[in-house]
Amino acid sequence: MAKKKVMRKIELPLVDLLENKRKIDLLSNEKPFIIPEYIKGNLKHQLRPYQNQALVNLDWTQRQPLADYQYNQLLFNMATGSGKTDVLAALILYLYTEFTYHNFLFVVNTNAVVAKTYDNLLNTASPKYLFSQPLTIHGQRIELRSVTRFPSTPENGVIYLRLTTIQTLANELNTPRENGLTYGDLEKQKLIILADEAHHFSAGTKSKEDQKERSWEYVLDRIRQANKHNRQFEFTATLDLQNEAIYQKYRQKIVYRYDLSRFIHQGYSKRVYRLQANNDDENKMLNAVLLSQYRKRIANELKIPDFKPVILFKSNKIAVSKDARTTFLSMISQLNITDLTDFLKHQQNTSHSQALKQAYDYWLSQDLGTAIVELKRDFQAMNTINVNDSAKEGILGDLNDLHNLNTLESSDNPFRVIFAVAKLSEGWDVLNLYDIVRIGEQSTTLNQTNSEAQLIGRGARYNPFVYQGENSYTRRFDNQNPKYQLLESLYYHTINDPKYLDNLKKSLDKMDLPVEDDSDFDVFETNVKRAFKNSKVYQQGNLYYNEVEPVPDKEFNCLDRYGVNTTTMAEVNLVESTWETNYNAVAIEKDPLTETRFLFKFRDAVILVKKAFSRNKFYRFNSLKQYIPTLNSLNEFMTADNWLGNIRLYARVSNGSPALNRKQQLKAVEQYLTFVQKQIINNYQRQRGTKRFIPVPIKSLIRDYQKKVAKHFNKSVSEMILPYSMKNKPWFVFEEAIVDKLEKSLVDLIGAFVDRLSQKYSQIYLFRNDERNTNFKLHQFKGQTTHYAGFMPDFILYLQNKDFCYQIYIEPKGPQLLDQDQWKQELLESIRPENIELVGENDQVKLYGVKFFTYNDGRNVEQEIENLP
Repeated sequence: MAKKKVMRKIELPLVDLLENKRKIDLLSNEKPFIIPEYIKGNLKHQLRPYQNQALVNLDWTQRQPLADYQYNQLLFNMATGSGKTDVLAALILYLYTEFTYHNFLFVVNTNAVVAKTYDNLLNTASPKYLFSQPLTIHGQRIELRSVTRFPSTPENGVIYLRLTTIQTLANELNTPRENGLTYGDLEKQKLIILADEAHHFSAGTKSKEDQKERSWEYVLDRIRQANKHNRQFEFTATLDLQNEAIYQKYRQKIVYRYDLSRFIHQGYSKRVYRLQANNDDENKMLNAVLLSQYRKRIANELKIPDFKPVILFKSNKIAVSKDARTTFLSMISQLNITDLTDFLKHQQNTSHSQALKQAYDYWLSQDLGTAIVELKRDFQAMNTINVNDSAKEGILGDLNDLHNLNTLESSDNPFRVIFAVAKLSEGWDVLNLYDIVRIGEQSTTLNQTNSEAQLIGRGARYNPFVYQGENSYTRRFDNQNPKYQLLESLYYHTINDPKYLDNLKKSLDKMDLPVEDDSDFDVFETNVKRAFKNSKVYQQGNLYYNEVEPVPDKEFNCLDRYGVNTTTMAEVNLVESTWETNYNAVAIEKDPLTETRFLFKFRDAVILVKKAFSRNKFYRFNSLKQYIPTLNSLNEFMTADNWLGNIRLYARVSNGSPALNRKQQLKAVEQYLTFVQKQIINNYQRQRGTKRFIPVPIKSLIRDYQKKVAKHFNKSVSEMILPYSMKNKPWFVFEEAIVDKLEKSLVDLIGAFVDRLSQKYSQIYLFRNDERNTNFKLHQFKGQTTHYAGFMPDFILYLQNKDFCYQIYIEPKGPQLLDQDQWKQELLESIRPENIELVGENDQVKLYGVKFFTYNDGRNVEQEIENLP
């Protein structure tokens, strides 16, 4: 019997070092590298926090004294779909600007990825081009120029890119020819190697064969070693660190790691569900079509433009794939009302999938004659494509297929269905894939399920569709109506075979890819009570939220507007000491062996401030002016009371240390200016709440809704969400309260004193403001705005007597959130008739917010409601 393979414990010293440094930066006044404006302003996509951290990590390595030797080969191990190419584009700008690299050699193992990357980096006409136009750095126009050889003398303002496959490069270097690239060329100037899909470049490491002259890996090593300033930055989502040789090669070279599990949990991908069934291929096909078209109709309902969900039918053999397309087209052409009705009713009674049940219920409520016409139109032969990897280049080897598959998101691309053998190849960046259906089921090995797991990972890429006029690159319907969640979910349709599922689970676990069984959820539904719908309050009443407004440029006239207090002491930490803390420490107390010393006011240290400005490109006038529209000059910013001038800078130093020299004083200024820079960037051009509260009809807000809740989760009993019948409680507007334990205790509190309230009020209603149902938000409007996003109060209590209509906003809050959400309570308490202006109403409406409701009514919400004036 073969021995069971023991998984190695993965220790990555550089990753650990950089993660510890990040934590120390959070606990101290040390400010890490801040992504420069020349990167943010020149990329079409805003970098995500994890992409920013990847650049921060790289910056630290490249500024170390031995970077030429210690950090000249580094690897970014980032999940499929996490935007490695955005990081790569940012690196080009960073390395050109900070270290004057002009020459960049991009290598990969397939022509398909070369073509895709050409569109990303060089084809300005491509919708997938990653840079803004025109590309400028510090006021200078920058050209990205495609070359086959790097010039002996680079032009100022030009970045040279050579994009090639490793095979082509190896042949060119090992067989010199006229006008070809030579190793001699590569010795003359420093360059950056950008190696994508880098797991392909370790064949020599894995095999240990003594054929270095022919090894791709050796070619890259030799290029990197041609000049001591050369760098090799590699990118891959697939790195087998259980392989001893690979582990030893990369354990000290991984500069950033972002796995698929984090990527999905942080909302940057679709959620992934597995649908396992004993259905035959034709039934699985029809299920996928009905689910896909249901998604399309949901998108139409939400007025999402050009939403086109794509289905991939995956087979193991080309002949099976071709037959599947024939079967599919025959099935679509023969669809009729009788057969479809029978199918829907049968599946409705036998399916355990919440998603499919939603789809069946929906279609059975529709005109199936119209639906069938629509299905035959959308899934006709011309809207399907069969691509297979019989060619050497794989699924994307045919250039026509490459174009069709890489433009699937385009509104003028007709394809809804793809038939293919094997996995989605590297280089396929389709985002609107929503269903993957396994066709031609047969026994499957662990190697095959490894391939399927990679397929699922690639299919999970998020589709940033436009909703309510905005793109989003993270999921936005996680906590809303389950049918909307279908627009952000990938379904993998497969068989219910124990051996296959066990292998698939092992493969998914190996990738750390969380895939949920679609039957592991409860969907709780509640309807608005008929009696409430018939009431005058529902038919004619309004609820109120406050308008938002842009902060006008003229108000950005002092640092206080950016959250920088210019009247209190500004302190930086220059203590050179080592701290030991427990693993979950969130702050370091001030060392009693230190002291705080006054240095100077900024206006009295202009020479030092100018020096600090010269070392930070953000503090050039053209850059500052983008964020401070009222600024007239750098001198004004340095010396005026409303800017830096009156700020008193202090430094915390060790007791008894000598007076700070000019270098240390400069460090103090730079440290504080880094803080100011962050505040300016984060607080410019935001919307803020106003005191104008506007009405919205109750009947447009209070609607039937569903809430999807996991059956198995690692939450405490108090966080469990369950439905509670409210049918005999006329004051609660829904038939059920779908709430957790804390929210239920508030509902019970209102119920316990509703009789006393009825002595004062003729109409009493409690509205559940569930984010699955509404977008009803309140925004800060009193005092200085510190939080711009607003929040949704969980409940609104509606009370009406002959004189007044009261609307009371109530928010239950667990003890773990009281401090961080204190601003929400302050916002609620600022909602008083004397502080606000009601639009379109008279004095009969009164709005109030009350303190947070806590367990056992610890903040006396009941008393506050009873004592309303």
